[in-house]
Amino acid sequence: MTASKKIGFAVVGLGNIAKSSVLPAFAHTKNAKLVALVGRDKAIAQDLARKFHVPVAYHTKEFAECVAQPEVDAVYIATPQASHLAYTILAARAGKHILCEKPLAATVQQSARMVKVCQQHRVQLMTAYRKYFESSTLYLKHLIESGELGRIDLINTAFSELHIPGISPPWMLEKKEAGGGPLMDLGVYCINTSRWLINEDPVQVSAVSWRHDRERFRSVEEGISFRMHFASGSLVQGSSTYSAAISSFLFIQGSKGWVSLTPAFPFDEERHLTGKIGGRLLTRKFKVMDEFAPEIDAFASAIQSQRPVQPDGVQGHRDMTILQAMYKSAKKRKAVVVRY
Repeated sequence: MTASKKIGFAVVGLGNIAKSSVLPAFAHTKNAKLVALVGRDKAIAQDLARKFHVPVAYHTKEFAECVAQPEVDAVYIATPQASHLAYTILAARAGKHILCEKPLAATVQQSARMVKVCQQHRVQLMTAYRKYFESSTLYLKHLIESGELGRIDLINTAFSELHIPGISPPWMLEKKEAGGGPLMDLGVYCINTSRWLINEDPVQVSAVSWRHDRERFRSVEEGISFRMHFASGSLVQGSSTYSAAISSFLFIQGSKGWVSLTPAFPFDEERHLTGKIGGRLLTRKFKVMDEFAPEIDAFASAIQSQRPVQPDGVQGHRDMTILQAMYKSAKKRKAVVVRY
């Protein structure tokens, strides 16, 4: 693989996130190009291929044929969580690198196997955490790593949205497909971003979940509140629900000051940061940006240079381990030690 060769991507899964964000992002990438689409409805896949000037479209049943093509160097998986493992196995066996949407899988057993099969076939596995490449969270990480905030004692964070019957994807309320409810879909942003910001993994978690509408939320939680404890003494408190208007924030409290970012996680809204550090007021705005293109480019660059990528599959699997511990805590109604 030469550094000058653009990495050819096949995108499998042509739902809302792919159509609105992933496919358009390739027009802004420097190191990647879109060479194939794979979807459950081949006619829709062909229409999208024409719209985005993609050479070829496949049905999901033809995925093995797709990854056999030499033009395909990597695969972007944007399907429901339960299908991530099967696509990863086929792609890895074909020697293709994999960029997979979060959460990495529906279960921790599935994510562990994804990491293992990619290691066995010596292909890169990246978890699609776009916050690693977005300007406002990069600024937060700079404030923490530079020591400007001092010792980080507490992070408060939340990400919630309204799941609307007939509009929101129904599979998101099916545990077998999604792995869980808002904790898996939205809370994972709070979990991954927090531990990335302080560069530490929790040693213990606790959680409380609820279901007000038991008819709709038969299979997954309607909402959840959680806490992560770190060996350094830092504490993260978070929550997520499918029964509230979309909202998200990060509040970081340090020994030298505090900062607040809202909205923290959606990709289509301007972000506002406020804070006070050493008695100095801080206010910044961050414009809406394409968060998918830099993520794709970072993965393509890692493939070109044959260097490890971050966030990799191990990080995605680690989040799955934390998520599992939180569900266990909510069920047992007591704190749980996280065993990685």
